Amino acid sequence: MSPDELVYLGILAASIPVGVLFRYLSPPVKQKAALTLGLLITIATCGIHTLHSLCTVLGTWLIIRVNWKKAPYLSLGWTFLYLLFFRMVNWFGLPSPSPFANAIQLLLTLKMVSLAYEVQSYHFEKKKDVSSFSKSPVIGRLSQEPSLYDIFSYSYCYIGMMTGPFFRYGTYVDWLEQTDPLSLPCKAPCLSRLKMVPMYAALFLGFNYLFPLSYVRTDDFMEHNFFFRFFYMVAVFFVFRMRFYSAWCGAEAVCIAAGLGCYPQGAESKPGRGPTVQYSPEPGALVEYDFKTIQNIDCYNTDFCVKVRHGMRYWNMTVQWWLHEYIYSSAPFRAYALRAGWTMLVSAYWHGLHAGYYLSFLTIPVCIAAELAMESCVRSRLGTEGQRVFDWVHWFLKMRAYDYMCMGFVLLKASDTLHYWSSIYFIIHVVALVCIAVGRLMGGKKKEKKEEESEK
Repeated sequence: MSPDELVYLGILAASIPVGVLFRYLSPPVKQKAALTLGLLITIATCGIHTLHSLCTVLGTWLIIRVNWKKAPYLSLGWTFLYLLFFRMVNWFGLPSPSPFANAIQLLLTLKMVSLAYEVQSYHFEKKKDVSSFSKSPVIGRLSQEPSLYDIFSYSYCYIGMMTGPFFRYGTYVDWLEQTDPLSLPCKAPCLSRLKMVPMYAALFLGFNYLFPLSYVRTDDFMEHNFFFRFFYMVAVFFVFRMRFYSAWCGAEAVCIAAGLGCYPQGAESKPGRGPTVQYSPEPGALVEYDFKTIQNIDCYNTDFCVKVRHGMRYWNMTVQWWLHEYIYSSAPFRAYALRAGWTMLVSAYWHGLHAGYYLSFLTIPVCIAAELAMESCVRSRLGTEGQRVFDWVHWFLKMRAYDYMCMGFVLLKASDTLHYWSSIYFIIHVVALVCIAVGRLMGGKKKEKKEEESEK
């Protein structure tokens, strides 16, 4: 493990027992303590680069204060333009930000845009309340506009600062205002989320040692046969998954230990979004709780769901909700594949400026178009047994597609990515284009995604 990864691990490990202590605090003390701890972590790991996150927060606060009606679009423009400056500071003679500053900046960007939308919704619903003389039933609406102190507290809350999960300001306020946090069932869910982490970590360390990414860039690697080169991307993506399974399960445990994102099951919470229905249990009724609001990874479904488009729902789930809610839903296209492409382009930009991100993310719409074509012209014409076989083949190709795209994500450079892809003859692109062509030749109608379902 690298020194940076050890720091991440140390912060995650320490945050779990600290979270338990936070459940003993009153709301004002909890808010102040979470802010103080978050600032200490930020300054200790980022140093002078803390100024980047500070500028982002102050800029968003100013936008909300000046023009709350247009704040969502202005904050999106502000935070994403600042990301560009953040990644090009060397051009201005400034020192490059640390990986920790980059992680904080990524999560903070999501928080600030979401906050602007929540404040806009608060004002709109407040106007409706005045005109109708009744309180709006909007789920998760704010009770008041956040102050500068509230925004700072949300931005620098120690929970999820570097590893996620993303959570809305409304979720943060609900956490502060929990009436009896010590009664919440946190221990069992926390241990349940942690029980697989040692295995994921061991698999990550073992396979990372056996299949180092650096080997792909060597001349010796290219001397191996096609099947070895093809298999290597399977191993690399496995290492990639184990790394994030470990980190995100640990990050969820941090939230659970502190009680963040704990809602009654009847509220039908979704990752990132939180409660989706009003839920008021009967007095004395037994209430069961869950932590779906902060669930960021579904390891089983990531590996075993059948479709490419479904695979995205179970990976980085809170961020996927953010992308669906604020980017996909307002995309300037109607076709599902094009809307997905637009969303993936924004996601690539959010991740960074490396060409590998764009090559990988923009391959996803091609794969989606291919699977839609084959579902429409082939699967729909098969019987039950034929569809079962089709789904197994579909799953195999889905996994190989993500193996293939992962190489661009980790190699980063366009030259390295294209060099590797060419060594396996751009096989996933070829298969996808063949599937699209076959679908058109067989007269399959393009299947559009009409449901506006949040990404999970």
